[in-house]
Amino acid sequence: MEDEGAGTSTSSGSDHHASESPLERLRKKNDRNEREIRRLRKSVSFQIGFHLTNAVRQPWRIPLLPVTLPLNIIRLGLQRIGKKPNQASVGIELVHQPDRKNCIVLFPTNGVGFGHFTRMYAVARALRKADSSLEIVFFTPMPTLHILYNDEFPTYHLAGRYKHTDMSASQWNGLVEDMLHLVFEIHQPKWFMFDGAFPYRGMLNAISAQPHMEKWWMRRGSMKKAKAVPVDSFSFFDGFITPGEETSTTQENEQIVPPIRAFELNEVWTREVARARLSVPEKARVVYVQLGAGRINDIQSQVQNVIDILLASDDIFVVLGESMLGERIDIGHERLRIIRDYPNSLYFKGFDASVQAGGYNSFHEMRAFGIPTLFIPNTKTGMDDQVLRCNRAQVEGWGVVFHEGLDDLGQMLTELLNLDVPPKLYQPNGAEDVVRLLGFMDSKNVQK
Repeated sequence: MEDEGAGTSTSSGSDHHASESPLERLRKKNDRNEREIRRLRKSVSFQIGFHLTNAVRQPWRIPLLPVTLPLNIIRLGLQRIGKKPNQASVGIELVHQPDRKNCIVLFPTNGVGFGHFTRMYAVARALRKADSSLEIVFFTPMPTLHILYNDEFPTYHLAGRYKHTDMSASQWNGLVEDMLHLVFEIHQPKWFMFDGAFPYRGMLNAISAQPHMEKWWMRRGSMKKAKAVPVDSFSFFDGFITPGEETSTTQENEQIVPPIRAFELNEVWTREVARARLSVPEKARVVYVQLGAGRINDIQSQVQNVIDILLASDDIFVVLGESMLGERIDIGHERLRIIRDYPNSLYFKGFDASVQAGGYNSFHEMRAFGIPTLFIPNTKTGMDDQVLRCNRAQVEGWGVVFHEGLDDLGQMLTELLNLDVPPKLYQPNGAEDVVRLLGFMDSKNVQK
């Protein structure tokens, strides 16, 4: 059966190649050459060599080289760390610009959790409801491809840089650039949306060659101020979307939308169904515990401490959410249930309280579902300011925040179980607002 499938794929590719006109093949070859020219022009060796040969062509520059060459090297160094715009990588557009199709390419980056992925997944689901004829294509380094395939979203995957042995940043960005160019060439999308904190140079190079494609960047608001993105990154995009949180920067054409969630309250299982699937008694108190992907620091001891304290009460059952991105946690107890699923929000109506790390998804889902939550923010994330986010829950009265070294965990868990959540915390799903920003009529299957 595998051989038959492989043969079919090869035949299809051969037929497609044979159907191309000589002009089409020449155009594709020219596009590849233009991409290679761009890569050469932005290389440090080319730019230093150009500086030297320019001095040879204009001999009056030669005496100035002891000053201009070090300054040029400093400039190139600042470009590489994002402190100066890289002019060499901008301005080369593909000569042939095809007619755009009713297609969008979504690029969620891979974080330590599912924040970027879930926002793009939610947008994809909302777009499909708005226009069933829209082709929705994913390009992502996230490893959880089966989720997208189950929903029949065509997906292109490139493993993250650190999954490769001794791969430099420039090599990996070259792969991103080439793969995105091919995706754009095949699907000819009208829209492109990136969700991530740090824009990849290869991605910026690829989208800069598509002047007639609308480009959006979705960015969380709770960002650590010390982490700056390359200064020229914003110039590559037509608009910016901040989903549900205050932003630390203000950009032209920035759109603030409500929090984005994958599933709504009316789409998840009822309390009875959720508890039946978890084999949890109807009258038990059920606490959901999810403390992150486990890749930033060692969370197992922290998880064990929380579970031990909760299970000391005979009427409490604990449901542990084990991240698909982390290693399996070795914990067992007769009143402990472990789920390694996506999205875990399907179970939320079955929970009475939760203990969370404070990532974007966890925070806004607990808020929307009205679940009292103890937050143990992870302070070792690269760019996500979980402390800033979690403090909002305490101000609003539906959450408490644990500060390691200052608070007693047992006391905080007791406070959690006695917490009354104030009403009217629910907000609309921002995915619908994103659909409207892109020019679609939500829930009507037609475009504006």
